[in-house]
Amino acid sequence: MRIAIYPGTFDPVTNGHVDVAKRAAELFDKVIVCVAVNTLKEPLFTGAERVKMIREAVKDIKNIEVEEFQGLLVDYAMKKNADAIVRGLRAVSDFEYEFQMALTNRKLCSHVDTVFLMPHEKYTYLNSTIVREIARFGGDVREFVPEHVRKELMNKARFARTNRRRKQS
Repeated sequence: MRIAIYPGTFDPVTNGHVDVAKRAAELFDKVIVCVAVNTLKEPLFTGAERVKMIREAVKDIKNIEVEEFQGLLVDYAMKKNADAIVRGLRAVSDFEYEFQMALTNRKLCSHVDTVFLMPHEKYTYLNSTIVREIARFGGDVREFVPEHVRKELMNKARFARTNRRRKQS
């Protein structure tokens, strides 16, 4: 069985992430979408919330599992007997960082390959940071995320705006 790990912060999961996960599911027997706990980031959603949103977004794809993980990705990949790490590439600007990470991961664990997948071109400009910013200012994100994610995002954004107004008063 060929197993792939698709790691990310997914804060929130976007249509581009879902597209890459679907593409990976066509190439591998099992894909584990793993929500990374990144100590350098302060996510809007908790790990459990992100796992729940991703599970809902990929529920119709039978060979995708969703988990949360912390630590070195290659350690997690070895624990899961993964053959590959899947990374999405939106633009040339992503490539340099992803290339460095792939080479580092190969040095740490030579038998786990990195596979780069491009999302559909309609998602190449999209990332979670942009989506969060649009939502933060009350913009419409329905073109960028699954509907259940849009609702969760708008609730969080509305709560954050209310708290900001209270602090300013």
